[in-house]
Amino acid sequence: MKRKDLFFGGILVIAIVLITVIFYGYQIFQTPNFRAGKTDKYLFIPQSTDFQGLIKILKRDTLIEDITSFAFLSKMMRYQDHVKPGRYLIKKNMNNLATIRMLRAGLQAPVRLTFNNIRLLDDFAERVGNEMAFGKDTLLKLLKNPQFTQKYGLDTTNILSLFIPNTYEFYWSTTPQAFVDKMHKSYQKFWSQDRLAKAKALNLTPAQVSVLASIVQAETLKNDEKPRVAGAYLNRLRKNMKLDADPTVIFAWRDFGMKRVLERHLKIDSPFNTYKYLGLPPGPINMPDTKSLDAVLNYEKHDYIFFCAKEDFSGYHNFAITYAEHLKNARLYQKALDMRGVK
Repeated sequence: MKRKDLFFGGILVIAIVLITVIFYGYQIFQTPNFRAGKTDKYLFIPQSTDFQGLIKILKRDTLIEDITSFAFLSKMMRYQDHVKPGRYLIKKNMNNLATIRMLRAGLQAPVRLTFNNIRLLDDFAERVGNEMAFGKDTLLKLLKNPQFTQKYGLDTTNILSLFIPNTYEFYWSTTPQAFVDKMHKSYQKFWSQDRLAKAKALNLTPAQVSVLASIVQAETLKNDEKPRVAGAYLNRLRKNMKLDADPTVIFAWRDFGMKRVLERHLKIDSPFNTYKYLGLPPGPINMPDTKSLDAVLNYEKHDYIFFCAKEDFSGYHNFAITYAEHLKNARLYQKALDMRGVK
């Protein structure tokens, strides 16, 4: 009888142990352990982070419920010695198994990076750097390095023309060099044989087209008017006239809140002052979008030399062939500014 009791007792103990192991195993593998009952969140793992560093990040960002089970399974799955940097999407109620598989495979969630309405190189570096692991300063230092910009046939003054405004996808851990290389591929794709031929017909390089497009973009936000504005500037270049573009003066002063360009503003000694120096400035005064670039390449053919903002403040311009006509248009606009008290 005692042997029978011992036998059944042993069976019971083994069963309890098995149930406990199975239950705990299920807990380790399948029970939600990340952001349980909350919302999806991103996990950022910087370069050179080891497993202990990862644990600190998980604790700091309150991403995990049970560290012990995660660490145990990570060791079993040989992840502890293979932590990969990146930006990972931790989904609501994600379990250890799914999370470790994702992290071990380095299956990052790409960053969708959109940039437009960029004025300065510093603005661009900040916009991109805020979304990427390398940050603003590292990218800016690279783009201000003459040896680096020379690789792309550009210099530190016109390097902004390399970047075509759009929406792109990158991995958060992408290096700044790899980022610029990818942007260069997009630049080459944009500058198709057709566009290159049009630029050549204008006797302009792609970088010079970008410079002129940036001025056109600063002059008008109306896409349907951009080819006409571009045509006026191209007429000036052909006649060897100074561009006399107010936006370049504003850029030279770096006073982007300036409402009226006055005579005193035109005296600034800057290569971007197109009232003082002939031809195009040495670099773009903003990052022109594709509409502005194509407006230059597909400019409107006309005889206009001058243009001035319309007095109705519609955003459009009055165009003129002669200087006398232009002065008449300018007086109408100046009067409208005076009536509004714009100084």
